[in-house]
Amino acid sequence: MATKPLTVSRVPTIYSLAQLEETATFPPPSPFPPPSPFPSPPKGVISTPDRAVAELAGSLLPAFHYTDVDALDGGRVRSFGSFDSLTAALGPAGGEEATGASPPSSEAASDEDAAMTEPMVVPQRSVLSMLLLAEWEDRAERGLFRYDVTACPTRVLPGHLGFVAQCNEGRASKKRPTEFRVDQVTQAFDPAKFNFTKAAQKEVLFAFEAGRRGGGRAAPRYLPSAPARASPHLVFINVSPIEYGHVLLVPDALSRRAQAVDTASLLLALQFAREADTPYLRLGFNSLGAYGTINHLHFQAYFLYAPLAAERAPAAELLRAGGALAGVSVASLEGYPVAGLVFQAGGSLADLARCVGAACEALAAAGVPHNLLIADCGVRVFLFPNAFAERKARGEIPEDVVESQVDPACWEIAGHIVMKRQQDYDTASQESAWHLLSCASYDPANFARVTEISINAAKEAMRGRKLATAFRY
Repeated sequence: MATKPLTVSRVPTIYSLAQLEETATFPPPSPFPPPSPFPSPPKGVISTPDRAVAELAGSLLPAFHYTDVDALDGGRVRSFGSFDSLTAALGPAGGEEATGASPPSSEAASDEDAAMTEPMVVPQRSVLSMLLLAEWEDRAERGLFRYDVTACPTRVLPGHLGFVAQCNEGRASKKRPTEFRVDQVTQAFDPAKFNFTKAAQKEVLFAFEAGRRGGGRAAPRYLPSAPARASPHLVFINVSPIEYGHVLLVPDALSRRAQAVDTASLLLALQFAREADTPYLRLGFNSLGAYGTINHLHFQAYFLYAPLAAERAPAAELLRAGGALAGVSVASLEGYPVAGLVFQAGGSLADLARCVGAACEALAAAGVPHNLLIADCGVRVFLFPNAFAERKARGEIPEDVVESQVDPACWEIAGHIVMKRQQDYDTASQESAWHLLSCASYDPANFARVTEISINAAKEAMRGRKLATAFRY
């Protein structure tokens, strides 16, 4: 049986769930509760859309005020590995587990295992998700993207990890080139190079701000037009998108911070993931040296209705929740081509941000390029040290991988392989994905060093329990 491709079809702008229900093909029954009947978000208004973001002072723009509460609801962690109905629809989750450095063969996987359901539109469950997609499609209709990402073919590769492959030739030819050195993790912000203050305000979807509480829990609130504060957290479109709804979250945008994660910026990203309230939206981060291409602090995010390979991979526990990191647990991925750590929250997003933020700061100080994947509505964060650029500079990457022009950043390492040539997409397999990604992995000795640096930094942060307040308003 031939494998059916996973595609993202262009849909009408989502203004209401009623409109969505008229046109959508829904997925089979899943563990999720029914979508909530939120009202349609009014269209946002930006008063000076053609001016640069640097000139935002005095302008009006849409604003989303999120629920600024640290405690997590019980039972929020939803690993895709346990989604039986979703796994059955999207491909195999079983099969023999990989061991060592060699990929498990996908030859034994039947065509039935690799079969895909027909394209599906996922009903959105939160105001933020609906708002993001409505505004994103508005920018698509205005022609602000460099190519139509919905025309890029996508499929799930046979095999127990279910790597997702996409052919995106437009991103290869039209993406903005890197303007700084790729061999240094820490570099000063350079106002002469491209940064998000130089983008047009019409590329901004809305500001993402903490809701003000007079007492008790503040409900999320959307303002179609509101005065911009001095340095807002902004959500931009990615003009060279990888997937449907691809956006950039830029914390404290006008402060012009370099591309380096800390506790406060990571907490903002975790809050964004929680407020979206769907595991189909993930956030990613690329440090400099790990294919961050703009030296202005930002996270990426997009919707993908498929479990990522990293989410499916098993992990061995290193630190149990309730120990030195309070409610945060730490595990190490197993049977995966890239060595990585998995941090999981217990009852507090702030504690998770402290641990991972401190680890990232320590790795940056040690000159270790790294990528992050934020999954499960902000409850899990995957941390991958990335050796690809360094090995490429030393001429250690196999010629076939170099010729593919794929430089693995957070999305590729997580399992969404964005290919730049049709022939690579046509011949893609679990083995070829493993071959590519293993070039980015730290060897066991160096990964042990990264693990020690990361966990020690997290322990030190939890002992101090000092949360930076730069982004709390």
